[in-house]
Amino acid sequence: MSPRTGRFYAFLVFLPALALLGIALEARGASPGGEPRNVILVLSDDHRYDFMGFMPQAPDFLETPAMDRMARQGAHLANAFVTTSLCSPSRASILTGQYMHHHHVVDNQRPVPPGTTFFPQYLQKAGYTTAFIGKWHMGHERDDPRPGFDHWVSFPGQGVYFDPALNVNGVYFDPALNVNGARVETKGYITDILTDQALQWLREGRGEKPFFLYLSHKAVHFPFQPAPRHALRYAQKPVPYPETMANTEQNYRTQPRWVRERRYSIHGVDHMETGRFDNDPVPDFDQLYRDYAATVHGLDENLGRLLEYLDSSGLSRNTLVLYMGDNGFELGEHGFYDKRDAFEQSIRVPMLAYAPGMIPAGTKIAEMVLNIDVAATILEACGVAAAQSARMDGRSFLPLLLGRQIPWRDHILYEYHWEWNFPATPTTFAIRTDRYKYVFYHGVWDDNGFYDLQTDPLERHNLVGVPAYQEQVKAMQAQLFDELEASGGLAIPVRRPEGERLDQRKLPR
Repeated sequence: MSPRTGRFYAFLVFLPALALLGIALEARGASPGGEPRNVILVLSDDHRYDFMGFMPQAPDFLETPAMDRMARQGAHLANAFVTTSLCSPSRASILTGQYMHHHHVVDNQRPVPPGTTFFPQYLQKAGYTTAFIGKWHMGHERDDPRPGFDHWVSFPGQGVYFDPALNVNGVYFDPALNVNGARVETKGYITDILTDQALQWLREGRGEKPFFLYLSHKAVHFPFQPAPRHALRYAQKPVPYPETMANTEQNYRTQPRWVRERRYSIHGVDHMETGRFDNDPVPDFDQLYRDYAATVHGLDENLGRLLEYLDSSGLSRNTLVLYMGDNGFELGEHGFYDKRDAFEQSIRVPMLAYAPGMIPAGTKIAEMVLNIDVAATILEACGVAAAQSARMDGRSFLPLLLGRQIPWRDHILYEYHWEWNFPATPTTFAIRTDRYKYVFYHGVWDDNGFYDLQTDPLERHNLVGVPAYQEQVKAMQAQLFDELEASGGLAIPVRRPEGERLDQRKLPR
């Protein structure tokens, strides 16, 4: 064998070692070039899982080229769920990696308990610079800077779609008071403004260290308000009505009573508190639907701006971008326009990942991933010690993004606690496999739920009383409560009502 041939065979033998080294570097958070991995988490509000242009269930007219591109050039996590379908609890789960019954942010008013650790604090200790820009909404109206972030831009509560007041590192900039100054523009549309803030920080504020950016949008929270440039974009488009929206016996014959009654609540299409959708000043359902679509389009437009900057600046080669929603949203399904419940449109969320050179283009992930998995995934992507994620209920899905098969969960748990200010939805516990879902409603004299998602993806037929399924219903109920009990999830908090005394509440006649 000639020396040249020998060197060639030695190189072939060395190739697998190089591949393993590349996988190890990726697992430790290094990019292919050896630099530490940056991460950007983009969170939207009330964006349902199937409202992206590439999804077959999406309306034909919806345009989301940036999300389509992320799915095409990166990964689509097709079975992403939240463990609580409500803004503040879900956001707390994302930041802590914990179930609601562990982080104790159980509604949109409760403050974050003292001593709570957010995963960006671990990143700071590992040498990362961090930024939070957007909607915080944990602790109701508080918007002061929180632990874990070197740079802070936020606003009180739900915020507003137009001309928001911003808290920038503890300093307020309010267009109404004309004190915003030249460096912080607060006049305009909130999704544009937050993206401007993110891009400005990426260009000027992040420094030389690896970074984590959390861009948390208000859009597309109800009431849906698109940017003026998109207000009439879908004005003439036909609206597809969901099959379970009609108030028919077929849709409600087997459902719990509260499901039908909720359509007359403040979160129902026939809501009695403010009138039906076809009465002024409440917009009709078609307008509601079109505004939702146009608001999603504006969100996507700004996601595209972010991706374009990463590509043009070269940051894409060592930056992982995750996009997800904080909870789903029903648009007429079962007569609802809300979340909170355990139906699919409520608990499923969009989730996309983009990292050229790290995530193979067109990756499709079918495993059930959860909002509590995000913290551990980002920590692993950044090479932060696994001991930190051991304190979390979730686990890292980074190996799935890298195309590796690993043992994974075969079911998910869901919890929601009744809210005194939105009483139409009962306390709900659920367990879901890839085919079946069992739902337990606490505190109401009503039926529970059991659905075969393979034969009935619309969840129209509640099978909880069908004799043939009783063994499976009992087994799933036992598993649900065994797991909740083992992790301390059976302690249901009660919150004192605000603005009224209990003995003055108006009871239905």
